[in-house]
Amino acid sequence: MKIRQVRRFSIRIFETVKRLLPQLDPNAEMLTEEKFRSILRSESTHFFIAEASDKKIAGILSAVVYIIPTGKKFWIEDVVVDQAFRGKGIGRELMLNAIEFAKYAGVKSVDLTSKASRIAANKLYQDLGFVLRETNVYRFVLRK
Repeated sequence: MKIRQVRRFSIRIFETVKRLLPQLDPNAEMLTEEKFRSILRSESTHFFIAEASDKKIAGILSAVVYIIPTGKKFWIEDVVVDQAFRGKGIGRELMLNAIEFAKYAGVKSVDLTSKASRIAANKLYQDLGFVLRETNVYRFVLRK
């Protein structure tokens, strides 16, 4: 398994991401080519794939690095391993890669959220040393 950052658009990767996102969230907004290209061009967003030896994409992870008055932040989003590859340590490898990338970026901590129903993912995050924070997460919906 090889974990690598994707910086240039590829129709193969784009089509795979479109196929994987509903496995993470069946209600996810459909990813367009324009939006995916924008993600890859972003200086603050970093997109990673886990690629099997046969070049099949087994999983993805997005990370955002941003600076605010309280410091430099690193946030992980959209971690999903293809159902056909689950239980093989791919999620762990994606996360370890992201943590190393965060160290290189010079941040003090890494944050993420995960639905309670994602039992395996939550166990993985805890096994890696993530600590459940006592905080409230709010959302204000601007459009439906």
